[in-house]
Amino acid sequence: MVSSWCHHGVIMGKNIRWIIVLLLFLVYMINYLDRVALSITVPMIEKDLALNAEQFGIIFGSFFFGYAVFNFIGGLAVDKFGATLVLGLAVGMWSLFCGLTAFATGFYSMLMLRVLFGMAEGPICASANKMINGWFPKKQAATAVGLLSAGSPLGGAVAGPIVGYLALAFGWRPAFMIIFAIGIVWMIVWFFIAANSPEKHKHVSREELMLINNMKQEESALESTENQTAHSLGYYLKQPIILVTAFAFFCYNYILFFFLSWFPSYLVQQHHLDIKQMSLTTMIPWIVGFVGLALGGYISDKIFKLTGRLLLSRKIVLVVCLLMAAICVGLAGTVSSVVPAVLLMSVSIFFLYVTGAIYWAIIQDVVHKSRVGGTSGFIHLIGSVSGIVGPIVTGYIVQSTGKFDSAFVLAGTIAALGALLVLFVIKTPRVTMKASQA
Repeated sequence: MVSSWCHHGVIMGKNIRWIIVLLLFLVYMINYLDRVALSITVPMIEKDLALNAEQFGIIFGSFFFGYAVFNFIGGLAVDKFGATLVLGLAVGMWSLFCGLTAFATGFYSMLMLRVLFGMAEGPICASANKMINGWFPKKQAATAVGLLSAGSPLGGAVAGPIVGYLALAFGWRPAFMIIFAIGIVWMIVWFFIAANSPEKHKHVSREELMLINNMKQEESALESTENQTAHSLGYYLKQPIILVTAFAFFCYNYILFFFLSWFPSYLVQQHHLDIKQMSLTTMIPWIVGFVGLALGGYISDKIFKLTGRLLLSRKIVLVVCLLMAAICVGLAGTVSSVVPAVLLMSVSIFFLYVTGAIYWAIIQDVVHKSRVGGTSGFIHLIGSVSGIVGPIVTGYIVQSTGKFDSAFVLAGTIAALGALLVLFVIKTPRVTMKASQA
């Protein structure tokens, strides 16, 4: 079928870069479908494998031991071997380990599989950033990153009903095997279609190649010599803007992974929803998150167009929306009924996801293309540490208190700190590219 598309000119058209974005959007969906599958099936697995909340907190956190390390290693691999190869292999490996979850027999086997699963997922963001850097000019980068990243919450949204249905109809073990097959199909399509840059794509049209190159050449002429210089990776990792962006991404991920890992169980334990009700209810925050993530990069690019100040456009979105997410998640833990809890969590996830493309857009803005993979991997590593800390701390709080309210407040406090650091530490240069020229 794919070869037929090529023959009839669909891939031969002028928008291959947007087909690349579509494929990345789909793999982000698959990525979160795979991750959320465990959260949705926790009540079944707890009974089947005799696991408790504290053990599941450790299992959720164990994913990020492998994930965090391979965020950075994957980023270095992307710079060396290219995003097409690294991402394709990563998807194949994480799909395999997700499928093997069906054969888990207890705490230790589940723990080991989640570590391996996390290692395989590690390169995804660095790979996506590298692809966007190769195919898009900076004035379109945030929009492209926002659109492809929107696959994550959409994957989370469909995971509830899909995995819930599969688990109830066939059991939780067959559900993981079906998810494995979805990832393998994507990997095959990716290797057939993708290329690291327009120049290396066999079917890119002359018109699209000229358009991309012309936009990049215009931006290159307007950039300072500093931005065009390829510094060492260590140079970038010591810059305040990179360090603060990394911490802000840690805060972003703390709320996100708290929601991803524990919100389904919170609805079951605190508000007594059954698996079917919980699966449908968790769709709501994910759907509004999808809208937020798709809009975030577009909003930032529009602010840049109005102000002509690239970093300011990123900073406004990051500070305002991360702070709003912090307030809403903190309040969500103080309510006593399910409707306001889901409403507040949905608003929090919306604002959180509006910032989702901004961290990566900042990298596109300030880092030389030869260091985008490594720098992305570093920021992703720092962000993923929250995935180790957050689920374990939440599991401990729930196990020791029997309630979730303190965990919600803690997540909000951490995110508010990140927003304040961005506000006061990241400084916007007085002279930047003019929006009308960008």
